[in-house]
Parts: sequence; C-alpha cells; structure tokens
Amino acid sequence: MNYSPNAELFEGSQQRFRHGRHGRRATTAFTLIEVTVASAILAVALFAILQICSVCLRAARSLSRVHVDASSLAAQLSLTNKIEEGVDSGTFGDEYPGYSWSREVVEFTTNGVYRVDFEVIGQGQDGKQDRSEMSILLFRPDAVRRVGR
Repeated sequence: MNYSPNAELFEGSQQRFRHGRHGRRATTAFTLIEVTVASAILAVALFAILQICSVCLRAARSLSRVHVDASSLAAQLSLTNKIEEGVDSGTFGDEYPGYSWSREVVEFTTNGVYRVDFEVIGQGQDGKQDRSEMSILLFRPDAVRRVGR
C-alpha cells in the first residue's frame, strides 16, 4: 500500500460524510420546531430584560422628583434666638422654583413655648399640586409677644 499524507486526509474526509438512504449525503440541521422554540425562548428573555430596564428607569425617574417639605424652614427658624408671633410667607427662589411657603407663629403656653405651623405649596413635576404641612414647638423665652397677652 502506498503511504501518502494526502491519502490519509482523503480517507478521513470520506468518513466524515455519511451517506443516508438512496446514496444522498445526510446533513444535520435544526428542525422547524426547534427553531420556533428557540425563537420563543429568546423573545421571552428579551421582553423580560426590557421590562426590568423599564422598571429601573421608572424608579430612577421617581427618585429625581423634587419633594419640598418644611424641614429646611424649621431648621432655619430653630437657629434664631428670637421669634415673633404672626404670619410670614415667601418663596424658595431659584432653589425650588414654583414653590412657596407660609408660617404662623402662635404662643402655645405662657412660659415662652411657641407653636410654629409651616405650609409649603407648589406645582410638582407631574403637574399635580404638591402640599406639605409641619408643626413644631420652640422654646424662646426672649421672644417678642403680641400686645394684649
């Protein structure tokens, strides 16, 4: 027998191709059902990933909404030593455009304890009116009292 490298390569390639019935070469491929099932699994996976992305974007959008409350006003008022009875109001300026605040200071007891009621009103980013109320008690013995008390 003649030995040549090409003859061995030829024999190996013949063994790789199997012949089916009627002398035709049998080819391996996916059936239509297998392709349909794989496509359905891919579609379900893609829609699940898109839904997760949508939920994450909605959550991020809700975190970016500005909710203004009266805590900054209460903190600012608590830093002052003197407090005056009455009603005061204003806006937040450029910090929170579209929001306004009001406060009412009333003597709560006769020993220098005052109740301060805050209200913040504004137009939220979703178009709805945003409203926040808060009340605090402050002890200010040197506060200016209204006449008649």
